[in-house]
Amino acid sequence: MSPGKSNLWSRARIIQSIRRFYIEQGFLEVETPNLIPEPVPEAHIDLLSTSSGFLHASPEVCMKRLLSAGFPKIFQICKCFRDGERGHIHLPEFTLLEWYRREADYNDLMADCEAMVIFVSDELGMERTIQYRGKVIDLHPPWDRITVADAFAACSPVSLKEALETDRFEEMMVLHVEPGLNASRPVFLYDYPSQLASLARMKQGRPDVAERFELYMGGLELANAFSELIDPIEQEIRFNKENAIREKHGRQPYPIPLKFLDALRTMPPSAGIAFGVDRLVMLLTGAEKIDDVVTFTPEVL
Repeated sequence: MSPGKSNLWSRARIIQSIRRFYIEQGFLEVETPNLIPEPVPEAHIDLLSTSSGFLHASPEVCMKRLLSAGFPKIFQICKCFRDGERGHIHLPEFTLLEWYRREADYNDLMADCEAMVIFVSDELGMERTIQYRGKVIDLHPPWDRITVADAFAACSPVSLKEALETDRFEEMMVLHVEPGLNASRPVFLYDYPSQLASLARMKQGRPDVAERFELYMGGLELANAFSELIDPIEQEIRFNKENAIREKHGRQPYPIPLKFLDALRTMPPSAGIAFGVDRLVMLLTGAEKIDDVVTFTPEVL
C-alpha cells in the first residue's frame, strides 16, 4: 500500500526544512555518485552490485574526498542501498542525510543534531514535542547523553566486556540497551568500544574508546556519527579486518577504496554523520512503519 497523502506532504516539508537548515548554516549541498567502484568494506553490510561497480550504502567515501579537497562544510540528501534489508524500519533502498565538517568532532555533530531536528519540528509547528507510539518526546535541549559502558551497566544482563568477547554486543543492544534508553527524550549513546570504531578515531587518552555516537529517539536509531579517523595506514588495517570477517562468514570481500585512503593524507580533523531521513519522517508523522512514509515499497513495484 502507498502512504497517505498527508505523509507525503509532510515528507516533502521535512526534506525542504532540512535543506533550508543546512544552507542557512553555510553548508554546501553536494551530489556524489550512487554507483562507485570501491565501497567501504563493512563486515555485516552487504551491497548491491552491478557490472560497473557497487551501489553505495553511504556517500561517505566521496564526501570525505571533498573534505580533503578543501570544502569545509558539506551535506547531501541521497538514496542509499543495502542488500537483503527489509523490515518495518528497513528498506533495501532508503534515504540518508549526511553532513561533514572540517575542524570539528563528534560533540559538534551532537549540537548539529539538536539544532536541525528542533528547526524542522519548529517549521512543522510541533512546539518541540513529538507524539510517537503513545510516547511524548521532549525535544528541548540539551538532549540526554550516556556512554555505551554506562548504558550496558544500567540495562544489560551481560557486561560490555563479556558481550564483546562472546560476540553478543548487537544482541544485548537490541534486547536490553536500546529498550532501556529514555523514551521521553532524544538520547546520544556515545563512546563506543574501540572494537566497534569503524571509521572513527580513538578518544584522546582512551585507546579503548572511539569517538562515535548513535542518536535514538522514541526507540528508533536515527543517526551514526564519528570524529573521523584520518590515518590512512590505520584505516586500511581496519578495512582488511572487516574483509577478513566477511570471508570468515562466507561473504564476498570488497575492494579497498585506495583513492579514499590517499585522500585521508590531506584531510584535517573532521567529523561526519549519517542520519536516516525516512525514520525522522516516521517520528514526525507518527508512522508505525517505514512503508507509510515512502512512495513505493519493493513489494508494490
